[in-house]
Amino acid sequence: MLMTEMKCDIKDINLAEQGKKQIEWAFKDMPVLKRIQKRFIEEQPFKGLKLSACVHVTKETAALCVVMKSGGADAVLVASNPLSTQDDVAAALVKYYGIPTFAVAGETVEQYRKHINIALDHNPDIVIDDGCDIVSTIHAERPELASKIIGSTEETTTGIIRLQALEAQGELRFPAVGVNTSLTKHLYDNRYGTGQSSFDGVMRAANILIAGKTVVVSGYGWCGKGVALRAKALGANVIVCEVDPLKALEAAMEGYRVMPIEKAVLEGDLFLTVTGDKHVIDVKHLLNMKDGAFVGNVGHFDWEINVAGLKEYTTEIKEIRPNLAEYKLNNGKSIYVLAEGRLVNLVCAEGHPASVMDMSFANQALGIEFLVKNYGKLENKLYTLPHEVDVKIAELKLEAMGIEIDTLTAEQEKYLNSWNV
Repeated sequence: MLMTEMKCDIKDINLAEQGKKQIEWAFKDMPVLKRIQKRFIEEQPFKGLKLSACVHVTKETAALCVVMKSGGADAVLVASNPLSTQDDVAAALVKYYGIPTFAVAGETVEQYRKHINIALDHNPDIVIDDGCDIVSTIHAERPELASKIIGSTEETTTGIIRLQALEAQGELRFPAVGVNTSLTKHLYDNRYGTGQSSFDGVMRAANILIAGKTVVVSGYGWCGKGVALRAKALGANVIVCEVDPLKALEAAMEGYRVMPIEKAVLEGDLFLTVTGDKHVIDVKHLLNMKDGAFVGNVGHFDWEINVAGLKEYTTEIKEIRPNLAEYKLNNGKSIYVLAEGRLVNLVCAEGHPASVMDMSFANQALGIEFLVKNYGKLENKLYTLPHEVDVKIAELKLEAMGIEIDTLTAEQEKYLNSWNV
């Protein structure tokens, strides 16, 4: 660990030069965020406000933090996952961008919790969250901070679930914007980003051929749809496991086999959980898998696969490659666990490409701006960004891609807004 003159906790400040190149590379493929940054520099919407961000510390999230600082925010960044931090990026944020960063790849759970509290010691006005870690800590441990907070934004499905629970129980202490509910987030990031980056992670960690294998996808939300789509495109036979009849029906109509996990474990070669729930693949499922099956998680937290419970039935854990461990079981089988059951696309690979995160982080930046502009007018509820903001982000992305679309004529507008034609 290194403490520089700026308060921080990073691995090595000497990695900063490479991290700067990484951040600059990401920015090249984030045209929407760059357009927002240009306006923020001129308008300074966050001047005088303190921002605490708890996100995966990657070159893309670094770009978001730089944009927020460009808009006047006094920003502090901590990692939302102990294994996803890019140490060179963390160093560059400290050295070249002046953003106090507390993130070290492989940090312990104790360090992780300490960093969350450092973010709260910043006494934030605004919060960017990933998994609802800062917000849940405020509500559970440091409620005195809530009265000062203008609002928070949330990136993940898992975080949205936690915010919905707080709202339903009447305990949410400030407004929040669920970025994951924006169309330009979940239709784009969750489907295309998660689909590609998940298999990027699987192949980097295990270097296995996907074609011909039976891939079991637990959860058919937008992330699950993306994973199933990419598995099919790579030549896999895809099985979907679901608890929602509508999603299960949709998966069946898309040509996937749909069955309970108890049956799927007998056939699967590779299992990927994408639900946001706990023990979706439990010990009994793991013990019944075929010898040599691979299991990985694409949900935010590492409890979708009960890896801890599996250890009780394990005679030996053998590290085969970075982020790939063989669990030799007392029933004679071996199960291969990817990334300790943590996010396979961020631990084993680099997460979504910058062009995907461009739209997601445009939603984050504009979500914070929405909260600040409407301070005092919003209830303590979970909000979705206004539809016109979604449309504007899509327009900016199309413009950056050089794609033109049609516009309605006056006659067409009149027809669509009339009942007496």
